[in-house]
Amino acid sequence: MSEISATKQSRNVVMLVLVASLGYFVDLYDLIIFSIVRIKSLQDIGVPEAGIREAGVYIINMQMAGLLLGGILWGIIGDKYGRIKVLFGSILMYSLANIANAYVHDVNTYAIIRFIAGIGLAGELGAGITLVTETLSQKNRGYGTTIVAVIGLFGAVVAALVGKENWQHAYLTGGGMGFVLLLLRVGTFESGMYKNIEESKVAKGNFFMLFTNWNRFVKYLCCILIGAPLWYVVGILVTQAPEFGKELGATELLSAGTGVMYTYIGISIGDILAGVLSQLTKSRKLTMLVFQLLSIVSVIAYLSSKGITPERFVWLSFFMGLSVGYWATFVTIGAEQFGTNIRSTVATTVPNFVRGALIPINFAFDAFVKRYGMVTSGYIMMFILTAISLLALSRLKESFSKDLNYVEDEDAQMQPQV
Repeated sequence: MSEISATKQSRNVVMLVLVASLGYFVDLYDLIIFSIVRIKSLQDIGVPEAGIREAGVYIINMQMAGLLLGGILWGIIGDKYGRIKVLFGSILMYSLANIANAYVHDVNTYAIIRFIAGIGLAGELGAGITLVTETLSQKNRGYGTTIVAVIGLFGAVVAALVGKENWQHAYLTGGGMGFVLLLLRVGTFESGMYKNIEESKVAKGNFFMLFTNWNRFVKYLCCILIGAPLWYVVGILVTQAPEFGKELGATELLSAGTGVMYTYIGISIGDILAGVLSQLTKSRKLTMLVFQLLSIVSVIAYLSSKGITPERFVWLSFFMGLSVGYWATFVTIGAEQFGTNIRSTVATTVPNFVRGALIPINFAFDAFVKRYGMVTSGYIMMFILTAISLLALSRLKESFSKDLNYVEDEDAQMQPQV
């Protein structure tokens, strides 16, 4: 009987990882689709050539603002009412928003709907990673989160392929995939660790607990800052490839869609390598350090490519993606740093605050561009963000194989669960 029970449990775990992976696949497809269709969609709704970059920054900032707000909302819901409710609610919201995006006719409506989509997109990854880290064994959870990230990141590759054809169909496809995923989610089970505290009186989903204790706040802030360079690479260096190409003297107009596709192929492979490296070295921190230093090399190679060709751009996009392929490791670190009663809040807000950090990064980058030009500003921002990231990494404790079966009290003490 015990063997049958163990087999059933193994199947449940496999199904959970698969569902979380597919959820992140659809999530990332919808998250990145605007970067793919930015120029074509804005042209079709009547934005003049000179205003495309400005309108694009406005819309992506609105999407990122939605991610910031949604990260807080879904994180709290996940800790108060369960991780499963977040998986269903978030995907319903962003699927409806993406369908609506296919029918926009002006920039403001476009931006508002991307804001709503951003709120929905914020819940998927954090809830999935929280479920996987709390369900798999201490030694194997790194593999589980790596699988989630690798499968999920190919959603960006599909977005790049679909987005090349027709931007309206691309949005409709994203919404349709979301509804199909809802059907697959039926029967997904809740985290055992969450069930242990579900009826207890311990404070759950208290976002402000992260700010009422200095040590806890610093740890939370560092979890966010270690991921900042990744979204700078994707959100600016690759997304604005056409503009960078002009300043670098590109032989042809560089395609942001192609760049994003190969960047995410690189990120997917990088996530596999990072996951394996962290398992072999038993160190998440060492893995992060290796990849962050490699990302500096890749960005220098990109920004120093005078007369860049589309072929060279493809390889550089892949290399940059590979070098920032620490997303799964980064999200896992955040989930492992805090107790069960605020783990969903942290795991959901941290990646979304990193995505949302693209807003101030955009503003800072634009300020540098006005004075130094795009290429020099690209160097400046990358060095600043990497320095901040490395400092933050040095302040975090190693979390590999850490026992996650505990809760946090109001005084930041770790209390074992009964």
